[in-house]
Amino acid sequence: MRYYIIAGEASGDVHASHLMRAIKQEDAAARFRCFGGDMMAAEGAELVQHYRDLAYMGFWPVIKHLPTILRGMKHCQKDILEWQPDVLILVDYPGFNLKIARFIKQHSTIPVVYYIAPKLWAWKEHRIRDIKRDVDLLLSILPFEVPYYEEKHSYHINYVGNPTVDEVSAYQKEHPANADAFRKENHLDERPIIALLPGSRKQEVRDNLRRMLEAAEPYSKDYQLVLAAAPGLTDDFYEECIKMVNGKWLNAKCTVVRDQTFRLLQHSTAALVTSGTATLETALFRVPQVVCYYIKAGRLASLARRLFLKVPYISLVNLVCGEEVVPELVAEQMNVSNVRLQLASILPGGPARAAQLKGYERMANILGEPGAPARAAKIIVDLNRDKQ
Repeated sequence: MRYYIIAGEASGDVHASHLMRAIKQEDAAARFRCFGGDMMAAEGAELVQHYRDLAYMGFWPVIKHLPTILRGMKHCQKDILEWQPDVLILVDYPGFNLKIARFIKQHSTIPVVYYIAPKLWAWKEHRIRDIKRDVDLLLSILPFEVPYYEEKHSYHINYVGNPTVDEVSAYQKEHPANADAFRKENHLDERPIIALLPGSRKQEVRDNLRRMLEAAEPYSKDYQLVLAAAPGLTDDFYEECIKMVNGKWLNAKCTVVRDQTFRLLQHSTAALVTSGTATLETALFRVPQVVCYYIKAGRLASLARRLFLKVPYISLVNLVCGEEVVPELVAEQMNVSNVRLQLASILPGGPARAAQLKGYERMANILGEPGAPARAAKIIVDLNRDKQ
């Protein structure tokens, strides 16, 4: 069968490539065509356009590049209709993908499957109308989405498990912990590690990293600070951020490692992490963490969050558990003194460390066993077999 897949960012490329691999296990004759990335191409998809050509975030970047985005969308719509796949699979990226779903439903009978459901529970709840109208099958990777969609909006959704569980589990099986090798290869000493995961975009890193570093500096005698670099940011950029913290030179050394986020977490004692999938990854490696996300105009941002966000937490760990397992310091709460206090509480001997690790076990039980791509693939292939 023929599968057309659309993923609009790096994480979607990863998840889509794993889904493709699982589909090939179910359908030996599978053919793939995609708007996506390098990992999807490596799995055998014919890459029509790379996601980086259309990956603009924020109001002004989107407005500035709107003609490029619209051309890419029209190209995608035309290509789907010409190729006539047996199924269209949309992976996250709702701003683009829901518009594609609308067009395909208006102009064809191609079934539309959505893998990694849009986060309507956080914002833009009105999109439920689009999903009900244009999506034939919705696959979720977050268990709390099932009651949200089914009980609140009377729309059936399939929870298939969380692919991050698969990724962490596979990594741990393939890479047994070897702290001596990790330290030697990255020129680290014997002190335990505090991991810093300050985000992936420049402004995000500037805002979060400097505060993380200053908060962690008093612990640098007994711990070493190690930062996981984002793929799109240069070593020179990180060096600039590390050297100057709030206008003064930082005394604590911070080592930057690249393409080793899982390996860093595997050997860390505690972590300071921005929100997003990184919070879930950190928890699955059983590393106590403080979630830190600085926002300018913090008081105003906190008010906006209370008015517009429909969930009480921003970290996936807390959202999955339905309670505060990890501390969240957001907007004006993300300051040096608060981060330092919370970090002290999760280091060995700290009063919150044991409770957080216990919370991680609850989270893991809720998420379930590995196998999300395989379960999703079986549902998608069975859908097409039934149709045929």
